[in-house]
Amino acid sequence: MAVQINPSILSADFARLAEEAKAVEGADWLHVDVMDNHFVPNLTLGVPIVESLSRATDIPLDLHLMIENPDRWAPQYVEAGAGSVTFHAEAAAAPVRLAREIRAKGARAAMALKPATPIEQYEDILPELDMVLIMTVEPGFGGQAFLDIMLPKIRRTREMIAKHGLELWLQVDGGVSASTIERVAEAGADVFVAGSAVYGAPDPAAAVRSLREQAGAAIAAAPWACDHGAKA
Repeated sequence: MAVQINPSILSADFARLAEEAKAVEGADWLHVDVMDNHFVPNLTLGVPIVESLSRATDIPLDLHLMIENPDRWAPQYVEAGAGSVTFHAEAAAAPVRLAREIRAKGARAAMALKPATPIEQYEDILPELDMVLIMTVEPGFGGQAFLDIMLPKIRRTREMIAKHGLELWLQVDGGVSASTIERVAEAGADVFVAGSAVYGAPDPAAAVRSLREQAGAAIAAAPWACDHGAKA
């Protein structure tokens, strides 16, 4: 099971985004949080910045849309250069149609769930997705403490993925750091968004490598990964 570390530019210096992207060379994706001050109480960036960032880095962009009406706006972010676009289950009017449109435009389609949103009600549409994002903080602001109460939800999501035999990435975002990533990996995640743990480190690229090593070791010893390997 390949581990992926996606540094979040929400914790980067917005005045130096091109340089901040270069600082994490070796990362799997660059995680970009788009917030509209409606779906969440914060405002970040939009399509023009994503277009500029996509030209400034070779790291593929992992867009997390924390916005109202993603059915309208998500396809524009694919056109702006995103390689993966995540919309929120709570905001999408037609998640299956939206996922198919994102895929048709050439990007990976992902769906995010807030901490209080159960995964069970979305089990039937998992085959339409390339990734599920379990939020381990309330979306809207970086630097929040990891919510341990989300670990059972991560485990249930991993069990659903295995039940249906899906090649579905399971991403976690919120409070991921050297002190939490092993618990998250053991629970079932294989894609990790890290903000302050990367951009708050003296050497962001080294922090990416260290987090990947920690997560990889935890996954190698995790029962869910052993079972996956046995079935593969």
